[in-house]
Amino acid sequence: MWITADLELISPISMSNQSTISEFILMGFPGLQQKYYIPVSITMFLVYCVSLVANSSVIILVLQKEQLHQPMYIIIRNLALSDLLFDTITLPKIIAKYWFGAGSITFYGCFFQLFCVNSLGSLYSFIIMLMAIDRYVAICQPLRYHSIISNKLVTLLCYFLWVFAALIGSIVAVIVGQLPYCGPNRVKNCFCVNSAVAVLACVDVTLARRTVFILAMCVLLLPLAVIILSYVLIIRVIHSTNTENSWKAFYTCSTHLMVIGLYFIPRVFVYSTSQIPLTLDADINVLLLCLYTFIPHLASPIIFCLRTKEIRNILGQIITTIFHIDSEHGSRTLQ
Repeated sequence: MWITADLELISPISMSNQSTISEFILMGFPGLQQKYYIPVSITMFLVYCVSLVANSSVIILVLQKEQLHQPMYIIIRNLALSDLLFDTITLPKIIAKYWFGAGSITFYGCFFQLFCVNSLGSLYSFIIMLMAIDRYVAICQPLRYHSIISNKLVTLLCYFLWVFAALIGSIVAVIVGQLPYCGPNRVKNCFCVNSAVAVLACVDVTLARRTVFILAMCVLLLPLAVIILSYVLIIRVIHSTNTENSWKAFYTCSTHLMVIGLYFIPRVFVYSTSQIPLTLDADINVLLLCLYTFIPHLASPIIFCLRTKEIRNILGQIITTIFHIDSEHGSRTLQ
């Protein structure tokens, strides 16, 4: 059942920013009728389960299988880990809200979630950019690939991107967290995001929202510019050589292009339209956020498993081995 809460002040706590609330209430889909709680929450639970299994499988495969100890798969492993962490930090809480009425989140818990959302969202952009650079070197400089791109270099770059993304998340969390919160505490979203939390502050948040928006656009558009440039150069090289091997190499980029489309296209659209004076229904806003956030996390590992030859072959071998063991066990049982 849904826990209803009045918009009254909650127990004051001593804060440097003079905030007088100690918790926020996650509303999920604000206008959702109670009869739809179970279907919506079950859908979220299934999304989380599939994401958990798929991303964990990719991480374990890349760690355990020596043939996957290559730069591209190290990048894929980091992408899967960021997806797994993002979904684990956000989905269980909103599922618990619909199942058990546990919609409250502590003041600091909300801003920790906001920090993680911004950090992992930024990391996703950077990792996809790194993947595009890897494909550029593999196709445009194939003879020098192993001298330019090594496992050690990619691992160090991934570590750096994790730290850099955490820095960006910290900046956003500080900007939004230093605002005073002294009144309404209902977050009209499934998790703590900048726009839904900042609007609850009891001061003018125009400057804070504008600053966060500029930072978000930089995190989104700069990696996208590098990705577009990489593929322009890749297509130019393929067109100039026009060999079968070149087109086969470009085929390996198809999985990457799918992930790019799922992640960047809806974000560019939503971020751009957010500056237009157009008021969308709160439930539509939450639905759009969930779609362009969780669908890429759900689809990425499935796309990589189905479209990447090495991972597909390993999964085929594992499934064949399992069925072979089961069939042998069944034969012995019958005997």
